[in-house]
Amino acid sequence: METQSMQIFQDLCTFESFKSFWDYYGYGVDQQELIDREFKRIKGVTYLDHAGTTLFPESQIKEFYDDISRNVYGNPHSHNPSSRLTHDTVESVRYRILEHFNTCPEEYSVIFTSGCTAALKLVADTFPWKAVSNEEPGSQFCYLTDNHTSVVGIRGVSALQGVGTVSVLPHEVEDRAKKTQTQTNGEEECSTPHLFCYPAQSNFSGRKYPLGYVKGIQSRQLYPACEHHGRWFVLLDAACFVSCSALDLSQYPADFVPISFYKMFGFPTGLGALLVRNEAAEVLRKTYFGGGTAAAYLVAENYFVPKPNIVRRFEDGTISFLDIISLHHGFETLQKITGSMLNIQLHTFGLARYTYIVLSCLCHSNGKPVAQIHCDNDFRNIAEQGAILNFSLLDCRGRTVGYSQVDKMASLFNIHIRSGCFCNTGACQHYLAISNQNVKSNLHAGHVCGDNIDLVDGRPTGSIRVSFGYMSSFEDCQNFLRFIVNCFVDKPLILDQKRITKLMSAASMESSASDHLTSITNGQLGHENEQMITPSPERITPSEGTVSNKRKNNNINHTLSNLFIYPVKSCASFEVTEWPLGPQGLLYDRLWMVVNENGVCLSQKRETKLCLIRPIICLASNTLQLQVSGMEAISVPLETSLENSDLRTSQSKVCGDRVPTVDCGEEVSAWLTEFLGKTCRLIRQRPEFLREMKFGRGKDYVSHSGHAPMTTMSDPSMISK
Repeated sequence: METQSMQIFQDLCTFESFKSFWDYYGYGVDQQELIDREFKRIKGVTYLDHAGTTLFPESQIKEFYDDISRNVYGNPHSHNPSSRLTHDTVESVRYRILEHFNTCPEEYSVIFTSGCTAALKLVADTFPWKAVSNEEPGSQFCYLTDNHTSVVGIRGVSALQGVGTVSVLPHEVEDRAKKTQTQTNGEEECSTPHLFCYPAQSNFSGRKYPLGYVKGIQSRQLYPACEHHGRWFVLLDAACFVSCSALDLSQYPADFVPISFYKMFGFPTGLGALLVRNEAAEVLRKTYFGGGTAAAYLVAENYFVPKPNIVRRFEDGTISFLDIISLHHGFETLQKITGSMLNIQLHTFGLARYTYIVLSCLCHSNGKPVAQIHCDNDFRNIAEQGAILNFSLLDCRGRTVGYSQVDKMASLFNIHIRSGCFCNTGACQHYLAISNQNVKSNLHAGHVCGDNIDLVDGRPTGSIRVSFGYMSSFEDCQNFLRFIVNCFVDKPLILDQKRITKLMSAASMESSASDHLTSITNGQLGHENEQMITPSPERITPSEGTVSNKRKNNNINHTLSNLFIYPVKSCASFEVTEWPLGPQGLLYDRLWMVVNENGVCLSQKRETKLCLIRPIICLASNTLQLQVSGMEAISVPLETSLENSDLRTSQSKVCGDRVPTVDCGEEVSAWLTEFLGKTCRLIRQRPEFLREMKFGRGKDYVSHSGHAPMTTMSDPSMISK
């Protein structure tokens, strides 16, 4: 029975099962062949963080390299031939960007920035905010609560201008007609400028918001515009949306559209743009001016005239022209590989929908769900949902598994995901039921955005996000789902078969592309409502090897039988039955670290082969020996003399702290380089340095530096079994 049940799950995790309900996979070529040709570097990697950044194909970089190798590109502010070539090429790229968004230079301008956040700040700094006065009401800065931090941050600028702020819940933007505005006695319509910001796609949940909001706000048909007189401008944050979807600005003419190009192409990073509707650009007011933006100015008098060209007025200094030139090759390569943004949208949405269906149907042995998925739909409508899946894992008692634990476990399987709140506090609060007071108390307990404190008093502080890109494959879904089943399901697994049948047997889906889903036959899923599946013996179960329920009685004494110390960060453990204590805890524990040629720490997240290195400490010979199967062992002294001029000292960052270190020499560096296949070195914490124990202010706070805080002891003694 178990073999039959296992086969049912295996059938569900096959490409044939996926294809039975989704026809739009790949781009007319074998997806694996595409990956082998363009993305060889991700062999063995399951990359599921495309909302963080997608990956660039090799041909894009090769074409760009060939371009800058053949041509001489000078500073575009000069007028020599190489500078003119740069200017003309950059202008060609601007046009290509507008063409991609189905608009033209007569309607929009492309202002290059260092990224989406810089584009948002540009709007904040130049928008014509009006404070409240006796004559007319002031401006309103309004934004959806499901906005990125960089959008919400605009209020820091607007508040200084005496501008009111309105945070809008998604359901509050209602499609209701504007009340008739009657002008009498020559009264003119209020001209106060207001700004409404919303994401085309949530970077938290992947929810797509109606692009029709653009005209609805501009015409004051929608809340909050319908309740405030004045001229309404719309900022459409498209950074997440445009990575996998087509944006048509001729149909949805947002006034300001910030984007980051690494979300689309993977390269270059540090380059974005603000697409500005020319009509809206005329109202922006800029105070700072830099090189290239001035038509004329005086140094001894407050006299400045900006250049009349909109773009020239806002691009201070020399633009990143080589990065901009690389965009041409990004568009070219994307077109050659995929054919169109619609193809990318269909491909990635299908993978996300399939993963959603299977993940949402996984249950523990007691029937409780394995995952709580944070979304507002069932992934049927491609116009409402992007290629992002956000969720929390639950144990068999219904308790949330900390996202940091999941992230670390995924790294061991070379599965790259993202966890936390993703710079979107509003969505995080909404989906995880985190109150304003919870946010404040979590901060008091030591939790800040971006750290690894995933639970406070049992409540989650964030979640897990997987996201797909155009080079993602069905195998990525397969690897991820098997990882979840193997590592986080209380066995035997139960499948909610009714839900699977319901979700996969949808005859069609409501989408702008009029796509359809075909059903998976009942024969593939079996004939019973629930199927139990047991794991194969080699699969990892978190509960295996733990203390049995009978041993959990507090009245039973426990005996410490052995110890594990970790001399080298991210390498294997060294097991002992007794061990001396040093000034910082267990002697020689966590004193060494492997770094790359730039001094950056190598952990198992970056280099999984580190776990194969076995450190052995010999107190008698005063040496640390590193062993790997198939290689001769290498030894280094336990104590390093700083008088040795051949050894280099430096500072390295460990868990956020700057730690002075000393290099362990060329011989061990060569040994590590040979084994890991990349240039690296072994460094040791300097003996005189003591790391401070990290204390939190909140109740029961424990340092989340990756291990328990080190304690200081004056007299080393022995710990024994």
